[in-house]
Amino acid sequence: MRSWKVFEASEVLKEVEEATPEPTGSEVVVSVSHCGLCHSDLTLWKGIFDMGDRKVSIDSIGLTRPLTLGHEILGTVTAMGPEATGVKIGDRRLVYPWLGCGTCDTCRTGRENLCMQARQLGMKRPGGFGSHVVVPHGRYLIDTDDLDPALAATYACSGLTAYSAVRKAMPMRPDEAVVVVGAGGLGLSGIVILKALGHENIVVVDMSEEKLKAALEAGAHKTVLSSSGDVTQKIVETVGGPVRTIIDFVNNSETTAFSFPALARGGRIIMVGMYGGQLTVPTMRMAQGGLSLIGSITGTLQELRELVDLAKSGKLDAIPYETVPKSDVNDAMNRLLKGAVKGRIVLQGETA
Repeated sequence: MRSWKVFEASEVLKEVEEATPEPTGSEVVVSVSHCGLCHSDLTLWKGIFDMGDRKVSIDSIGLTRPLTLGHEILGTVTAMGPEATGVKIGDRRLVYPWLGCGTCDTCRTGRENLCMQARQLGMKRPGGFGSHVVVPHGRYLIDTDDLDPALAATYACSGLTAYSAVRKAMPMRPDEAVVVVGAGGLGLSGIVILKALGHENIVVVDMSEEKLKAALEAGAHKTVLSSSGDVTQKIVETVGGPVRTIIDFVNNSETTAFSFPALARGGRIIMVGMYGGQLTVPTMRMAQGGLSLIGSITGTLQELRELVDLAKSGKLDAIPYETVPKSDVNDAMNRLLKGAVKGRIVLQGETA
């Protein structure tokens, strides 16, 4: 087994050879062919979460180095424990990485991604930057049929996160304006999912003209450049009035500051991005306006199954992505850090 691990914050990931894991009980070993690269991988690499009011080290929340990152995992089943069910050797599967304890009330209601004792792959458990991952049960493996495996790998986080946020924004009339803040990989996923679900009025906000062009190519109907001017006014003018639904895939001090004043009565912001920052909320306006601020983190196993089914239906367009050898992970991380990526990067293993 080969892995690329984080030994020190913000330093080069080092390649390590170690014994290939042997599954026990209900465990399944997956040989990783594709692993998407996510902004949260950068956060874990740096070792600090910006919580807005304070910065939190990954050590303080139970993450210890060396870390094997990577949570957008697709590969082939190569070994199974004696109690493993639901798959067989040779099956190609997408891995649901947002594992909970499996026994608490939250997990028992299907919301393992919100478990207080989470054990996510690529965070608490070794992830897809290794050549193999150990999955605790076959139920976390999803058949993607003949979907493009590189693109399907991205559904485990960016696709799922966008899908879960869009579902929280429902119900909406197809012609009702929905504002999408951010046109990076996550925002582009949101656009194609909204389009696949039949939405006809998608307004995208970003500070990059190039990313706004990509948003239009993905299916956005209107755009707002946020690099200058009164962005709130631009949004309201573009929409034709205050907005009922904003999905913020950036979610920092600047984006929330221009989004909140743009809300109509009964409006809501679905807060998705993890760029850090703060928002000062006028409590009277929250009450009188019937406003909602809704946090959204990844998604459930059921939502991932729904997203894969949507992709299988042929309604879900592909977002831009490129594949690079997993051995080039350090270069890929630096490109993502510099913002020099259109859409997504997917690391490709030797078994792809």
